[in-house]
Amino acid sequence: MRHLISLLILTGILAQSGAAFAEESTLPKTNAEQLKSACAKAGGKFSQDAKGYGCGTDCHGGPSTDCTVYCPIDQKCTAQVIGARRPRSVAEALTKQEGHRR
Repeated sequence: MRHLISLLILTGILAQSGAAFAEESTLPKTNAEQLKSACAKAGGKFSQDAKGYGCGTDCHGGPSTDCTVYCPIDQKCTAQVIGARRPRSVAEALTKQEGHRR
């Protein structure tokens, strides 16, 4: 019985730590209007302040912080995504791409 409880606890810890495996990527400069448009298409939440602007999604068409893009004013953007993905565009960073067939 103790082994079963230990296994369940370990499984819970590993499931919760999945968000810790986020990858960070640098994306090209994107102006606020372009990011706002891409954010709306991805179903995310756009925000802006004096230092920059960003968008966060759940990677599946809803607002959250699982997939985020932040762009400081007049600088390249930074994307943080879950898993080992390497997005090359804002749209790729804000949505989970379907698996590729080989």
